Amino acid sequence: MNPSIILSMAGGLGLFLYGMRLMSDSIEKVAGAKLRGILERLTTNRFTGILVGVLFTAAIQSSSACTVMVVSFVNSGLMTLTQAAGVIFGANIGTTVTALLVSFKLEKIAPVILLLGVLVVMFCKRQKITRWGEVIIGFGVLFMGLSTMSGAMAGMKDSPAVLHMFASLQSPFLAVILGAVLTAIIQSSSVTVSIMVLLANQGLLSMDIGLYIILGCNIGACTSAVLASLNGKKDAKRAAAIHLIFNVVGTVIVFLIFTVGVHQIVQGLIVMAGGNMGRVVAYAHSLIKIFQVIIMMPFIQGIVKLTYLLIPGDDRKVGYRDSYQLKFIGEKVLLNPATAVVEAIKELDRMASLADENLNRAMNALMTLEPEEIEEVREVEKNIDFLSHAITQYLVKINQTTLPIEDLKNIGALFHAVNDIERIGDHAESIADAAQRRINTGVGFSKEAQKELGEMLNMVNTILRFSLEMFVKSTEEHVEDILHLEDAIDEKERELQEKHIERLSANECSPEAGALFSDIVSVLERVADHAVNVAFANNYGE
Repeated sequence: MNPSIILSMAGGLGLFLYGMRLMSDSIEKVAGAKLRGILERLTTNRFTGILVGVLFTAAIQSSSACTVMVVSFVNSGLMTLTQAAGVIFGANIGTTVTALLVSFKLEKIAPVILLLGVLVVMFCKRQKITRWGEVIIGFGVLFMGLSTMSGAMAGMKDSPAVLHMFASLQSPFLAVILGAVLTAIIQSSSVTVSIMVLLANQGLLSMDIGLYIILGCNIGACTSAVLASLNGKKDAKRAAAIHLIFNVVGTVIVFLIFTVGVHQIVQGLIVMAGGNMGRVVAYAHSLIKIFQVIIMMPFIQGIVKLTYLLIPGDDRKVGYRDSYQLKFIGEKVLLNPATAVVEAIKELDRMASLADENLNRAMNALMTLEPEEIEEVREVEKNIDFLSHAITQYLVKINQTTLPIEDLKNIGALFHAVNDIERIGDHAESIADAAQRRINTGVGFSKEAQKELGEMLNMVNTILRFSLEMFVKSTEEHVEDILHLEDAIDEKERELQEKHIERLSANECSPEAGALFSDIVSVLERVADHAVNVAFANNYGE
């Protein structure tokens, strides 16, 4: 074979792969947060899950990216295995869109598409529009690569060695293995099937054997999800297993059908495609996937149960009080840019629950003077400090990845929220220190003082709950409540400080008790301030 043909093929394949990667990554950046939201909200049943999987994969042009994201969602507890199964089924249909586009020979207008994308990137200043320009560039580069490969394949028709190589491939089983291996190496069935479209257009590929190669591509496409799940939790591995079971079982069923009458099926596809052999490949790819989804959809629950047999046992549950352990982020959790911020927020919410509980534990210790409770406050504070450091390091790490634009806006808010929650933990520890001082000095609080502190603590607990809900769920439901409570707590502090001065003047309490009371009231007011900062932290990202 002429070396120039090999070089053209290599260059064309490189452009195709780069174009697909650029297009997929750019779509995730510009619309990843919205797509993620759709995945979270519209997968409540298998039918909507399949539809979402189809549309999502068609949009980002990559079933691998979709299934890896689903595995990440399951790993973080944002999606059940049954929901994941529906999306994975749909993703297998959505991945056929690329080959369909290739079969319509859009490479003829690739230069125009590429120029349009370059002009958008060069002359538009808004980041979102620029990202869409990168999507268009990726689309253009993809089809420029196809054009280069198509030209190289035209020269292959004159090579006896190439013709002999394709003619010698007669075994259906070997064809399935070939498709699986090639797709596992490239990690994209869309790429492998698109190359088959070009080969068919040049008359280099026998359709009878080509359908078996397509079946192999389906199995090879599972590689990305399987690799992504290896360091994940058991449910993440089960999600990847669903993808693998779907494709292996579906391939076996269709393989058996092909052995009965593959030639007749090919003839029917040729009629459907109007004699265009490239479209025969694309149509076959789509119809195989649709058929597999239809026959396997009733067995989704059974497939999910099967994954529990294949991957038995449960992960150790990490509770919000577990010391020095991460639940949603860390080495054992997948780092997926599209879900990284969601996972960081869930870990931050866990840290906030610890800080909130510790504040109440410290206030209880202040009244009961239990040494064991004071010590527990200090131990939990060490855990809060650990989580603060770990989450901050994670935020630094993900800030260096290709996050969706909407998520990039939230990074600053997360840094601020982590800091404020860590300060709430510090204030809880200072209250525990005050409790220890009461033990050491024998300072007492009157019943009236204890009642006043309890009233203020209830107000602080309420504003903390509203603020965390507002931040974690991105809701504005409690905005007015938070602003009203902030003013009420400020007023409460002034009122209690005045009352304690009156008690001091009337010799109703000792100076030591008065100073301690004043410090605790100020600490609770500062906790409320940090709660308000958390509630409105997203303003930092704008």
